[in-house]
Amino acid sequence: MWLFTAAPARADGIEVKKAALVAAEDGYFLEAEFDIALTPTLEDALNKGVPLYFLLEFELIRPRWYWFNEKLANARQQYRLSYNALTRQYRVGVGTLYQNFGALPEALAFLSRVRLPEIVEAGALGKDADYTAALRMRLDSSQLPRPFQISAVGSRDWSLSSDWHRWTISP
Repeated sequence: MWLFTAAPARADGIEVKKAALVAAEDGYFLEAEFDIALTPTLEDALNKGVPLYFLLEFELIRPRWYWFNEKLANARQQYRLSYNALTRQYRVGVGTLYQNFGALPEALAFLSRVRLPEIVEAGALGKDADYTAALRMRLDSSQLPRPFQISAVGSRDWSLSSDWHRWTISP
C-alpha cells in the first residue's frame, strides 16, 4: 500500500481577495486585500538586495449608454519592498513612510492590505446611478535595474500581476 502526501500547492502571483469602496464623512476610501506570493526568482533577487516595486491601480467609472464612459476617479499607489542584509530586515515603503519587518511573510502580509484615503469626494456619487470600480496590483518591472528589465521581458519568473478585479457600486 502506497501512501502519498501532497504538499500544499503554492501559486506564485497576486490575487485580489476582496475590495470595497467605503463611504466616510469626507468622501470614499478604498480598502482591498490581496494574496501575494513571490516567484522563487523574485524572492532570490529580493534577498540579494534588488528592491521590488509594486503598483496599485484603481479606476472608478460611470457607464453611460449614450456616450463614452465617464471616469470619476483614477488612483495609483507605489509600494517598495526591499531587504537589508546588514540588519536582516525587510522594508515596505509607501511614499515617504517605511516600516521594517523581521520576515518576508510579515512584509507581504502588510503589503497585501491596502487602504487609500479620499478616492472620491463626498457627494460625487449619485444615489440613482451604478458605478464600476476596477482594481489591480502588479510588479512594476520598469523600476527594476536595467539588466533585470531585459530579463523580465516575456519571463514568467519576473512578471507578477493580478487580473483587473471589477465590481459594481450602488451608493
